[in-house]
Amino acid sequence: MKSRTEGACLPKLSRVAVCGGTHGNELSGVYLIKELMKRRREADDEEQPILVLSNPRAAQQCLRYIEVDLNRCFSHDALNAPLSDSAPYEVIRSREINAVLGPKGSADSVDFICDLHNTTANMGLCFISCSDSDWISLKLMRHFNQTCSISVLCHIGPTFLSFSASVSVFRFARWCFVTFPRCVFTAMEVGPQPHGVVRSNVYTTMKTALELVLHWIRLFNCGTVFEGGPVDVFTLVKHVDYPRDCSTHDIVAAIHPLLQDKDFCLLNPGDPVFQTFSGETITYNGSESLYPFFINECAYYEKGIAFSLSRKSRILLNTNGFRTDFKL
Repeated sequence: MKSRTEGACLPKLSRVAVCGGTHGNELSGVYLIKELMKRRREADDEEQPILVLSNPRAAQQCLRYIEVDLNRCFSHDALNAPLSDSAPYEVIRSREINAVLGPKGSADSVDFICDLHNTTANMGLCFISCSDSDWISLKLMRHFNQTCSISVLCHIGPTFLSFSASVSVFRFARWCFVTFPRCVFTAMEVGPQPHGVVRSNVYTTMKTALELVLHWIRLFNCGTVFEGGPVDVFTLVKHVDYPRDCSTHDIVAAIHPLLQDKDFCLLNPGDPVFQTFSGETITYNGSESLYPFFINECAYYEKGIAFSLSRKSRILLNTNGFRTDFKL
């Protein structure tokens, strides 16, 4: 168990942004953002967070992206490289979003971003942050664990957090949608849901989880001191590709039925992981037991990832000294 000491006051989260449709075929986030935008217009409610439909062209065509993955366009180099006339749409769009939410790293950038995603993997509700020293995200996840009837898994940076509530959190730091050095970033992954489809139960889970996140932020900004306690985290160890034909590079096996849908369940050496198209079983040959996630994610076929493996550990959060700073 890791122990963390928290003694500093934290500033309010004054500027909050919610982004959906970073991938245009992940429809829960697309329709939730549209619903929130409609509600804002009807209620003329300026207290709502900044709302961003991240990739409107891809959402209109129900595609993950138009030319390149928008979720890979927010590095410092990508945002500051010279922009040519032939630049992909997503590269141009990333700079537009950076202008709204940032500029990245500036004093004017937002304080908190929640980016909405769907996965075809059986990961439930998953929150993703960019650092295991991000006390705000850790306390948020701890609060979910204590107050929700939802089962939550969390990834922090190269780490994932697990909660016994129906939500889970996950993200790789280098994949973060917009990582501002002074900004708290949380991505929400909800699944399983096929891409290009919206399922009512998955949409409702995402909507409920987002309402809980925004409610927690209001409590935080009012100076609430949140109880400490343990948070289980899953740290990324490696990605595993499908077995492939050495000459054609085509995959020659699918996820084994005994592994399918077992995200964040312990995988032991010798357990089945793939079944070849000729019917043979391929087992996990690692030296330690690990926790798989993003098992058979549709969008990761193009990235050469059959599943990822993580190591589970525990962080102990303290209560003392954790409150907002009302002087700011």
